[in-house]
Amino acid sequence: MMRVYLPATTAHLAQLREAAEISQPGVAAHAVTPALREWYAEGDDEELEYVAFTRAAQEALRLLHSDHEAPRRRVVISADVVPNVVTVVNQDLGTSAVQLAYPIPLNAVAAIHIDAAEAETDVAAAAEAVDAAAAGDPDAQFTVDSAEDHELLWYAPEELNDLLS
Repeated sequence: MMRVYLPATTAHLAQLREAAEISQPGVAAHAVTPALREWYAEGDDEELEYVAFTRAAQEALRLLHSDHEAPRRRVVISADVVPNVVTVVNQDLGTSAVQLAYPIPLNAVAAIHIDAAEAETDVAAAAEAVDAAAAGDPDAQFTVDSAEDHELLWYAPEELNDLLS
């Protein structure tokens, strides 16, 4: 099995609860890829997983930027999938970006990670600044980094209903 990290919003969590899967075509995710291993050769598996997880959390900011209705909390869904459903998006050194060919069923979800309520102000600002940060604006990057100072909380898949209430 391969662990993948899916950037998400609370709307994706609602879909996961209702349909018992995340089913958008070509699901974008992050994982420990050969290119990531090569780039970070000294890193152990735990460090590499953390890099992929962090990149998914950063991508969740982009999802929030385009979904103005979603609560300003980053969501990352950790799932275990068979490797043959994972396609590395590109071979650039250090990339962790992958696409999943099939829907991710609820029973493949290992954990759900979400920001605490006190992170909402920083996450809201980061979601608005994420494009400018990617374009090289140092002030915007500082704003995005402020959101990354907040650790995402961990929830078991069985807690999905409680999380959404």
